[in-house]
Amino acid sequence: MGVDMHQFPRPGALTLSVERTPVDEACPECGSSSVASYPVVGEEGWVDVVKCQDCLFSLSRHKAGAMGSITLLSDQL
Repeated sequence: MGVDMHQFPRPGALTLSVERTPVDEACPECGSSSVASYPVVGEEGWVDVVKCQDCLFSLSRHKAGAMGSITLLSDQL
């Protein structure tokens, strides 16, 4: 039994992006004021990061829930 490609169409956007929230801090590495907070996914799962948008220095990294910004009922127990 094959997969119905009409049920799961190819995304129309060429790239994916996430909303980044500006943070009122200066980067300790390069001094830039272009610092933002946003979720990323990596080997350890979802992580909320605060990163310099110029030199990509990580000011902080905190483990997020199993589904990133989606809160599961099991995360609240």
